[in-house]
Amino acid sequence: MSTEQNPGNPPQATFDAAAAHMQQPKLRQVRGFPVPVKGPDGQQATLLGLADARQISDKPPVVVAPAVKDLLPLMNGEHSLDQIVEKIGRGLTREQAEPLIAQLDAAGLLEGPTFDAMLQRMREEFDGSSILPPGSTAAMADALVQASLGQEVQATEEQKLELGPQKLAEAFDQWIDEALKDAKDPSFDALPKAVVAPHVDYPRGWMNYAGIWGRMRVVDRPDRVIILGTNHFGTGTGVVGCDKGFSTPLGESPADEAVVEGLRQKLGESLYTHRYDHEREHSIELQVAWIQHCLGTGPDGSHCKVYGALIHDPTVNNGESYDGNGVSLSAFVEAVRQVIDELPGKTLVVSSADLSHVGPMFGDKQPLISEDEQSEQFRNSVAKTDQDLLGMVAQNKPDELIGAMAWQGNPTRWCSVGNMVAAIQITQPDEIALLNYAGAMDPQGMGLVTHASMVMR
Repeated sequence: MSTEQNPGNPPQATFDAAAAHMQQPKLRQVRGFPVPVKGPDGQQATLLGLADARQISDKPPVVVAPAVKDLLPLMNGEHSLDQIVEKIGRGLTREQAEPLIAQLDAAGLLEGPTFDAMLQRMREEFDGSSILPPGSTAAMADALVQASLGQEVQATEEQKLELGPQKLAEAFDQWIDEALKDAKDPSFDALPKAVVAPHVDYPRGWMNYAGIWGRMRVVDRPDRVIILGTNHFGTGTGVVGCDKGFSTPLGESPADEAVVEGLRQKLGESLYTHRYDHEREHSIELQVAWIQHCLGTGPDGSHCKVYGALIHDPTVNNGESYDGNGVSLSAFVEAVRQVIDELPGKTLVVSSADLSHVGPMFGDKQPLISEDEQSEQFRNSVAKTDQDLLGMVAQNKPDELIGAMAWQGNPTRWCSVGNMVAAIQITQPDEIALLNYAGAMDPQGMGLVTHASMVMR
């Protein structure tokens, strides 16, 4: 078995024989993904990429031979490196394994002092600022700048900073025009109580982002926006609040301190214990850029104040936190309702929600694209499941949605049941309308993500 690293990896790290965490490695939670490459003979091959599933490490992924996957389960902190080599056999030597261990450690993928330092630095940076830096929105703006310059010219950091806001705003306007060009109701008559918009990346979800936020350009500007997201990478076991504002290439949206402190008083510090989960989370930030663009600035030139919270899965443990130590869904909903009632002005609640995640990349055996009818039947069954569940949302039946999800075992992997239910329960709307439903599949048919736009009045 070869553990040779791909030439695209960073320079080789050095194995430290005196380091206990290298002699008895414990792999952190990692995300594996295929990496297509061309071999020396020009033939296409697929390697294995390994990245931090928690997104705490900002180091590039480690790219290894596919056979390395057999070593990973043994890196659980219970086996020495010599024992791992012996258990694998098949020609693997310690001299071959040591560079792999060193590379994993340098990337922050092993438990130990290297990762501990990364975690400490991330937490210090998080607590050292009142505004979180842009992540996904900055990457999108950078890509738009690069596309405008052409592949022959490499965009500089100065060009990205200068042109990024303009290119992102232009893309938003183009998407809004396209999404609403045939709409009978291209604007809302009044500020809704809540909306549902996707948090999939903009190129795959623009039609539903634009369909919601484009309709908000002429309504009364809210005094605050409470954005409910999904905790994709963090360690929080219940609702996780954020005491920071958010920034994008379009500007800064300060935290609504009245909401931050109001919820702290009602729910205690446990709401913010896992606040670091927001550092790499995209489901809040992706809405903020649309809020800034479509709701604009107030008389003082500032964007709307925001409050972000990540909502756990209420089909697990009946809405209580997974371990009984975090903030439950019901406690959070009641506290938010009280805070909104106590504060002056208007509040908009946003459910940042994606729906089904299906296909081979998510563990399904059935391919999404094939020559037989099974693939079409599978895709149709996903759409049918989505429509049935969205019907429960539109009928204002959050308890039935939770019950159906729990009974069925969430077969198509909806990732945002919690924040959709929370939005309904917080705002208690009289009417919920589905505006649009869509799905995005990669050209290879490896994965399909569905999403919707909805309004609650």
